[in-house]
Amino acid sequence: MAKSEANISDVEVVQQLKTAKEEIAKEISKAIVGQHQVIDELLISLLSRGHCLLVGVPGLAKTFLINTLAKVLDLKFNRIQFTPDLMPSDITGTEIIEEDTTTGHKAFKFIKGPVFSNIVLADEINRTPPKTQAALLQAMQEHEVTAAGTTYRLEEPFFVLATQNPIEQEGTYPLPEAQLDRFMFNLWVDYPSREEEAQIVKMTTSAYEAELKPLLSADEILKLQKLVRRVPVADSVIDYAVNLVRNTRPKYEKSPDFIRDWINWGAGPRASQYLILGAKTRAILDGRPTPENEDVKAIATPVLRHRIVTNFNAEAEGVSNVEIIDKLLKLA
Repeated sequence: MAKSEANISDVEVVQQLKTAKEEIAKEISKAIVGQHQVIDELLISLLSRGHCLLVGVPGLAKTFLINTLAKVLDLKFNRIQFTPDLMPSDITGTEIIEEDTTTGHKAFKFIKGPVFSNIVLADEINRTPPKTQAALLQAMQEHEVTAAGTTYRLEEPFFVLATQNPIEQEGTYPLPEAQLDRFMFNLWVDYPSREEEAQIVKMTTSAYEAELKPLLSADEILKLQKLVRRVPVADSVIDYAVNLVRNTRPKYEKSPDFIRDWINWGAGPRASQYLILGAKTRAILDGRPTPENEDVKAIATPVLRHRIVTNFNAEAEGVSNVEIIDKLLKLA
């Protein structure tokens, strides 16, 4: 295929993707009321080959939203309920001894765990000890699992969605920074508006059942993920994203004074990568061929909020990560 043909083809796909996004949002709205920004950011993360951490109080349909998304995207879906007694093998799989009834020969056989799926929901991920949380690290980064010296590839696309309850902290294990950094987005699922809550009550207390139709297959999603990588980005947009991330680091010579006052550790290079990937995806989902600085700004909070570590001064003054990011964006 000639280069000009490839470019024309990509432009056509971008327009088709914009239409597909609108159809996906419409289909999800049959079952989910509101949460439009969260749905958009989930799609951005999926097409960027990222993972998401959803934080919100119980009863906001986090699990139901993820299940609905899996159905609309026609992907394999597994849910893992994280509990204090969950073992790493409960996630990745385990070896069993299998006997051949005809020969009597015994051999080890690997039984795949629930991580072998397209969308994996790690429900209440902070309720299990770090040893078990770490079982997801290799899967999230390399898209593979190693058991008894053998490495198994995970089926693509592979997307981990974890939920976390911000209220109950008793009996929980905070996620280590290395684990948090594997998540592209940290999404805050907020309360619905009064009108949305009334609509939720009407839907969930009646005989209504949403009939969802699948709109995108696994193969189509893989093609779109490759398309995201081909989207051109202006150097000025890359500079904007890199400077924004570097300004979160207190030891960076150009960082503002409030960063030195309130932050112990800033975001690493993975944040810059995700800002650009997310900006690319946001642009093509909107039908635009290349991202702008506004696309980087729009996703800066979910990319950065779990990657900066505040110090005692920030806690004493009641300054949150989101407020610090907002302050940075106003300077940019």
